[in-house]
Amino acid sequence: MIPRDATLRVVRPTDNLEQITVMYSKALGFEMLKQFKDHDGFDGVVLGHQQHAYHLEFIHQQGVTVGKAPSQEHLLVFYIDCSRVWERACRNMIDAGFSVVDSTNPYWENVGKTFEDVDGYRVVLQNRDWDC
Repeated sequence: MIPRDATLRVVRPTDNLEQITVMYSKALGFEMLKQFKDHDGFDGVVLGHQQHAYHLEFIHQQGVTVGKAPSQEHLLVFYIDCSRVWERACRNMIDAGFSVVDSTNPYWENVGKTFEDVDGYRVVLQNRDWDC
């Protein structure tokens, strides 16, 4: 079993490292926890919060083009139960350059909004408590 205090890091390749860093930092209020250049041919940034048990890492392999997200179902989902906080988070996404898109899965449209970044990856903000 994975220990409860383990940190989850989601890593995504991008051709737009600087733009993605700004978008996710501005939209989600993430801090830059680490940045690296030419680490064995990779540049990258780790975003998140020191106190949270999850991070997003965006990487770019020098000389490689990765293109857009492989499907519209590559999602990061955040559950935000307070309506005022959720509305402000949705505004932050738009202000940071995310596009509002229709979700391919109607479940996410019930009480949420789906946003797409410059690489075609999607973030869903759900206006509810997370439950199993």
